[in-house]
Amino acid sequence: MNEIPKIKVGLSVGDPNGIGIEIILKTFQDKRIFSFFTPIVFAHSESLDKESKRMGFNTPIFPLKDLNSPKQGQLNVFNSWETPFNFKHGKEVPAGGIAALNSLKSATDALQKSQIATLVTAPIHKKNIQTKDFHFPGHTDFLNSQLEGESLMFMITEGLRVALVTDHIPLREIPNQLSTESIAHKLSLLSKSLISDFGIQRPRIAVLGINPHTGDQGVIGKEDDQILRPLIKQLIEKGELVFGPFPADGFFGSQSYSKYDAVLAMYHDQGLIPFKTLSFGKGVNFTAGLNRVRTSPDHGTAFDIAGQGKADESSFREALYASRSIYLQRKESKI
Repeated sequence: MNEIPKIKVGLSVGDPNGIGIEIILKTFQDKRIFSFFTPIVFAHSESLDKESKRMGFNTPIFPLKDLNSPKQGQLNVFNSWETPFNFKHGKEVPAGGIAALNSLKSATDALQKSQIATLVTAPIHKKNIQTKDFHFPGHTDFLNSQLEGESLMFMITEGLRVALVTDHIPLREIPNQLSTESIAHKLSLLSKSLISDFGIQRPRIAVLGINPHTGDQGVIGKEDDQILRPLIKQLIEKGELVFGPFPADGFFGSQSYSKYDAVLAMYHDQGLIPFKTLSFGKGVNFTAGLNRVRTSPDHGTAFDIAGQGKADESSFREALYASRSIYLQRKESKI
C-alpha cells in the first residue's frame, strides 16, 4: 500500500484576540489529520496550551526549538513571541496586531527557507496590524513583496474557482486598474495556475463584464466593447479557451460557472459575494502566482464571537488540505 504523502505546513495565527487560534486547535482535534500533515504553529507554546485547556481540548502541543526537527503526531509550536500572549478576546488592541505580524513574519521566513512546505494563514485584523513594517491591505500584498512571482487572489472551493483582476482597493480606484494589459496579465497568471496548481492542461476561463449587462452595447458604458471583447477575441484566435464577457448579475445564479474551470472577476465584490454565497463557509483564499503555496480561510477575525467556542473551523480545514493538494500537484508537474 502506498504511503500517504505528509507535508510540513506552517500556520500563522492571525490576531490572537480573534478566532485564529481556536480554529487551529479545533482542526487538530481530529488526530487523523496528522497522517497528512506535520503542523508548525508560529506563536507561543504556552499561549496555545492555555487556550487548548480553556476550551477543554486535549491538543498534543510540542514546544518546538528547531524548525528542522518537528515532532510527528503533535501540534508543534515555534515561539514567534518572546512571552505568552495576554488574551483579550474580541478586542482590537495594539498587542494583537504586533503578535499577528510577528507570527506572519516568522512563518514567511520559514517558508522562504523551505523549512515548511506550505503556509496557511489565520485571519489578521487589517487595521490593527498596520505598522511601519506592515503597510499592506492584507496577506496577499505582503506575501507578494516577500516571495518570488506575482500574486493573484484566487478563491477556490469544490466546483467553483474565482480569481480577481483587482482585489483590496477602494471602489473609486478600480476603473484606473482595468486595462487590456492588466486583464491580459491576470488571465495569464490564472491560466498558469490552473495548469501547474490544479493539473488542468487546457483550462476554460470565463470572464465577467466590467459594466452591468456588459454595457448593453454601449448604453451602460463602453469598456466591455473597447477592452474585454477585443482582448477575448485575440486570445481565442491564439487558441486560448477564454470566453465572455458575461453579465455578472445572472452568471452565478444560472450556474453558468459550472461550464468553466475558473472565472475571472473584475473586482473584489463582483467575485467574492457570489463565491462566499455558494461556498457555504468552506471556501479557500489561495495566493496563486508565487513560488510558494499560501492558503487561508475565506473569513475574518470574527471578533464578535472570539473566545466563545463558536467559531467554525471548516474553511480553515479546507485551506489546509488545499495547500497540500496544490503543493503536491506542483511537485508532480515538475517531474
